[in-house]
Amino acid sequence: MLGRVNHIAIAVPDLAAATTSYRDTLGARVSQAEALPEHGVTVVFVELENTKVELLEPLGSDSPIAAFLAKNPAGGMHHICYEVADIVAAREDLVRSGARVLGSGEPKIGAHGKPVLFLHPKDFFGTLIELEQV
Repeated sequence: MLGRVNHIAIAVPDLAAATTSYRDTLGARVSQAEALPEHGVTVVFVELENTKVELLEPLGSDSPIAAFLAKNPAGGMHHICYEVADIVAAREDLVRSGARVLGSGEPKIGAHGKPVLFLHPKDFFGTLIELEQV
């Protein structure tokens, strides 16, 4: 079911500072910031040869990232995103296996313009998992 790792997401308290650090200190290629109101975040992608790192900043006080940063003020790893060929088929297989899909269970369009779903971290050893159809 799982394809390659699409990205690893890191919640940050200051997206501009994180972008500067990755770009200027680590010498990485970094995308422009993009607001994703449906997900309550502003994102930047650090583009690497074999994957991406997504830097997330809350977009509004009701953002799920704001709650994460309240518990982890310095930031930290938020989720890992795996690619799947068919997100609806993957969802159906996971639900049959007892995994919980967050939200309504219907895919939303993610930062790459492709359907995504999130899986409950308690079902995957404390790690929030995002699936993205490619």
